[in-house]
Amino acid sequence: MALLPILRFPDARLQRIARPVPAVDARIRQLAADMLETMYEAKGIGLAATQVNVHEQVIVIDISEEKNAPQVLINPQLLWASDERIKGDEGCLSVPGVYDGVERATAVRVRALDLDGKAREIEADGLLAVCIQHEMDHLKGRLFVDYLSALKRGRIRTRLLKAEREERRKTAEEAA
Repeated sequence: MALLPILRFPDARLQRIARPVPAVDARIRQLAADMLETMYEAKGIGLAATQVNVHEQVIVIDISEEKNAPQVLINPQLLWASDERIKGDEGCLSVPGVYDGVERATAVRVRALDLDGKAREIEADGLLAVCIQHEMDHLKGRLFVDYLSALKRGRIRTRLLKAEREERRKTAEEAA
């Protein structure tokens, strides 16, 4: 397994729409394993392939406290979303250190392939439902900050670009 670099907002590659996985094979299983390792290392609960610059419909999720219940969703399709909505603070590994309120359906039903290429349906509510919706947005080229006002999004962009410049400066100083 390998740790994969996570793209950060405002990287334009995060806006690319992911294409369906044609076949669940060894390459996709390895990608899912690498994504899980990357997600765990980054202390996240979900990661979409788009975030690691692979523009195919693969999502990994683990909302368990023990981090021992990984789920892999390949080519996920939203079948149903509840009318009931919840607004909660969301964060994202591609938007580090930023949390803000996003409204989501409280429950969803999704069909996806598993690592064996078998179709299955998942009914989810609460945190799992929110996480699935968040990660499926990534596959459509959307981030949670896209739900925020243009002013907030601009402030977040400025803050993250400044932090990235500071990181590069420190790295250059350490190398010198």
